[in-house]
Amino acid sequence: MTKAKDGKKEALARDGALNPHPEAVHDSLFADNPFFDPADLVQVRYEMVRRHEVDGQPITEVATNFGVSRPTFYKAQEALATAGLVGLLPAQRGPKGGHKLSAEMLAFDADLRTRSPQMTMTERLAAIEGRFDVKIHRRSLERALARKKK
Repeated sequence: MTKAKDGKKEALARDGALNPHPEAVHDSLFADNPFFDPADLVQVRYEMVRRHEVDGQPITEVATNFGVSRPTFYKAQEALATAGLVGLLPAQRGPKGGHKLSAEMLAFDADLRTRSPQMTMTERLAAIEGRFDVKIHRRSLERALARKKK
């Protein structure tokens, strides 16, 4: 493998666009033309959708040739239609931030710390649970407070 190819793979991995299964791509474009790189996930997904929409190949055939399931094909097709090429980049998985802690809860905690600085974290968490009927983990509150300081 050349240094240029290694550099490209490193860049793809850093950007989250490295195809985890390039060996599964069997489409003729990727076998016959050095421009097409099966390690480039965005390029693979784009060409997969294009094969169906422009070239008219059946979805089952396209999915097989590109080493994905039909639901994965449909997901890529929808992402391309709604968000363009950016939609083909893998999205961050999992929650995108604290989903239980509201601004109102953080304000309540700030008020508790101001009024009763001697309160422990455990006591503050119990007070938040009693007031809002939501159980919050200690680290969730600590992370939210750290984000707020920034």
